[in-house]
Amino acid sequence: MLFKSRTRKSFWRRVADFFWPRTGIARSSKYIWHRVARLPGTPHSIAAGFASGAAVSFTPFLGFHFLLAFGVAWATRGNLLASAIGTAVGNPWTFPLFFAMNAEIGIWILGGVVNEIPMPTWSWGAFMDAPLDYASALFSRIFPIIIGGIPSSIIAWIIFYAVIKTFLVKYRSRRALRRKARSERLAAAVASMERQSEILAKATYDETNS
Repeated sequence: MLFKSRTRKSFWRRVADFFWPRTGIARSSKYIWHRVARLPGTPHSIAAGFASGAAVSFTPFLGFHFLLAFGVAWATRGNLLASAIGTAVGNPWTFPLFFAMNAEIGIWILGGVVNEIPMPTWSWGAFMDAPLDYASALFSRIFPIIIGGIPSSIIAWIIFYAVIKTFLVKYRSRRALRRKARSERLAAAVASMERQSEILAKATYDETNS
């Protein structure tokens, strides 16, 4: 596999890299951008795919982000691989911010009623004695995050789609211009070599016949 490390990372090394990449967040973000920019497909499909992955990262359905991203990407005619890469927007650094923001939005949408419901503390005894009551109390605290995640996910999709598509179009335009300039320089070099060969051949011919 290309760019795969020859040394196998330990479990704790992978966990540490997940929370804080050794290459740095800026370099990791740049690497992700190049991965996205070089994917095959139209700017729309790649932007829609990445936006789908980024949007579902705002939802609290941890463990299902890939499946949700694939579904949204399919519905918006996005690139599935780009949607998988887009889920990197959701990580241990951003999840607390996303969920806190969604909770505030959800509470505002629901009229602030959930503020009066206490957050149940984890207890195996309470869960085994009344699992439905415990799950209901827990869901009442998660429900605002789900509700708040709907508008934030939609807004995130629009923003990421617009930004990625704009940058992708510019990136591919510059890349096409660089390829064109390189092809023109190569063609000019070949033409110059051909002219030099013709001049040398003519000089050799004249010298031979003189």
